[in-house]
Amino acid sequence: MQMQEISTDTLAVRVRRAERRDIQRLLEMATALAAHHGDVATTSARAIERDLFGTQACAKALVAERDGELAGYALLHSFPQMQWGLRILEINHLFVEDGQRGHGIGRLLVAACVSEARRQECGQMAVSTHPDNARATELYLSLGFQPRETGGTRFRLELPSNGALPEGWI
Repeated sequence: MQMQEISTDTLAVRVRRAERRDIQRLLEMATALAAHHGDVATTSARAIERDLFGTQACAKALVAERDGELAGYALLHSFPQMQWGLRILEINHLFVEDGQRGHGIGRLLVAACVSEARRQECGQMAVSTHPDNARATELYLSLGFQPRETGGTRFRLELPSNGALPEGWI
């Protein structure tokens, strides 16, 4: 994926694919994102390695560098809507460090996500945010994202590490 360097606030920002050398900073930023939402991160460098670079990686990350330091990241994955012949790229995380916000870095990360979506032949992009995150909502609306009602209740099944399913499951 070809990324370009773009200048914001007279300081160069470079968006690129995450590399293994970024794992520790991604861990720090993911932890900061969880804290921002009042959560406690339970991830690890090993989990990030598995999910982004492992043989069965399930996501990609783009990172923004400003003044030679990582200032933010976007975590994304694509999935099909087979019944419509459509592929959707979802931005699962968009994070910019506290001191780096307000300089257009989030906007540049989303633009890089659009490039990745096009590269993957996606017909749509999706992103969600906490209802109280007015700044993120404003950003997404300014970029042309439209609010969308969910199509129903989402469910999840916790898979214990020992492989056991709830009694009577099958």
